[in-house]
Amino acid sequence: MKNNKFDLSEHLHQFAFIPKFEDNVEYLSGFAEEEDWQYHNSTSTSKYPILENFLKYTYKKLSEENKIAFSKDEKFACLNTGLVTRNQEPIFMVFDENKLIDTEPFWHFYKFLRKGDYELSKFPTLPEMANYFDNTSKLVYDIRKELIANIEHIIEDNKDRFPAPYNSMSNYQLQTFLNGAIQNAIERVKRNYKTAVPQYYRNNIQLLIPLCFTDPKIANLALVVEDFGLIYRASTCLTLDMGISNARQIAKPDRDWLQP
Repeated sequence: MKNNKFDLSEHLHQFAFIPKFEDNVEYLSGFAEEEDWQYHNSTSTSKYPILENFLKYTYKKLSEENKIAFSKDEKFACLNTGLVTRNQEPIFMVFDENKLIDTEPFWHFYKFLRKGDYELSKFPTLPEMANYFDNTSKLVYDIRKELIANIEHIIEDNKDRFPAPYNSMSNYQLQTFLNGAIQNAIERVKRNYKTAVPQYYRNNIQLLIPLCFTDPKIANLALVVEDFGLIYRASTCLTLDMGISNARQIAKPDRDWLQP
């Protein structure tokens, strides 16, 4: 039984049947403005894992915001990917009716189209991009706030994310390195506010700051900083691949230190 055409399912693959998904993602990587969509420190079965995650979570946010548009005859649907072509023209993801009887989604992926493509004239109004924040101050690290880090929790829950030889150290030894790296990161943010990179996670804006253990120019992990009003708290860390994937949801981040 097909889903209702206006049912904005939570997940992209529930909303639409997308055959050869990885091939279509690869096409989009060449159609869109040039960008590094690959992991550099982690293994993945996907060729462009960052772009795959970007599409899936962009759809999820757009469905929450009810920003999927339908054609006048209700035979097509589209969303604004938030990406642009190499000539800075917005890219839309378009769907038509799914004619396959044995698949549930009402919609079927049709193609990616530039804003100027004639086929988009089917839609009375083109949909807007996803909106991840209303208060721009959340995107900037406030150096006046104290950062309280739960060092023990960061290590106990994320030790496997630490690179060698740190992941084989005792927790007490690792605390010493982590404390120093956090203090260095705070000083770095004070000198350059752009060091803190915003990411979107579970309907919340967080900030990522670099943890460098051996070389101040090379980050080993990203510390996740959450705003609690008068203070910041940090209780987890991410690999650089995880960090760039989360940060890319909001915008293409500067690569000062967050290198995938």
